[in-house]
Amino acid sequence: MHARSIVLATSLLLAVPLVAGLPQAASAQAADALDEEIMSSAGFLAAHPDLQNRGRGWEAYNAGRFDEALTWFRRAARYADKPSQGMIAEMLWKGEGVERDPALAYAWMDLAAERHYRGFVLLRERYWAQLDEAQRQEAMIRGEAVYAEYGDVVAKPRIASVLRRERRQSTGSRTGFVGSLQIMVPGPGGVMQTIDGSRYYASKFWDPEEYQAWHDAVWKDPPTGRVDVGEIEPLRGEADDQATPSGRVGPARGSDGD
Repeated sequence: MHARSIVLATSLLLAVPLVAGLPQAASAQAADALDEEIMSSAGFLAAHPDLQNRGRGWEAYNAGRFDEALTWFRRAARYADKPSQGMIAEMLWKGEGVERDPALAYAWMDLAAERHYRGFVLLRERYWAQLDEAQRQEAMIRGEAVYAEYGDVVAKPRIASVLRRERRQSTGSRTGFVGSLQIMVPGPGGVMQTIDGSRYYASKFWDPEEYQAWHDAVWKDPPTGRVDVGEIEPLRGEADDQATPSGRVGPARGSDGD
């Protein structure tokens, strides 16, 4: 039976559990409550199309609107959102909202595992073990087009450009200096609360490199219990065993343990 770990992981409706999923002291958890308010605000999400479209995709998926969910996940995937790329792979693998396509599903999961996030790597290897030789070859060929449009080489610059532009436009400063800027966001019960601009515009949310590092810290090696991929089925025969880690359809990368 196919594991649902990717669904669990991608249940990050917005960005909120990205923070909540990390091991933290109680004081840090309390501080992150403010981050959650920031990240769930409409203005913040409008400036982060990866998170906004992932959230829309997950909402549609939960409602059983799979065609719509795929559309949103693809939009998020263009901005280097690995969880959305993984959800596309899962939907292709299971035939949700689209005809089942194991070869293309593998190509998408290989892409989701591009940064060696443990949960996606395990699912990628599970897929590979269940493909026959013809499907593996097909995955290699079709995966080139997937990487050309959604791989980090082209997708990271897209989200980086948006983050820099939105920060400049919002702060009114070419350098992004926030000064005494105050931001109003909806708090509990819809009550508006004021947040210091330095918190709202924390570099982890807006600096492309730090934003990437923030995501990596969460997804690279999730805490035990956050990602459950089930048992990985053994490959068929020693020759196949020598083929793992699986074939790669994208640019050459380091070992999955990097």
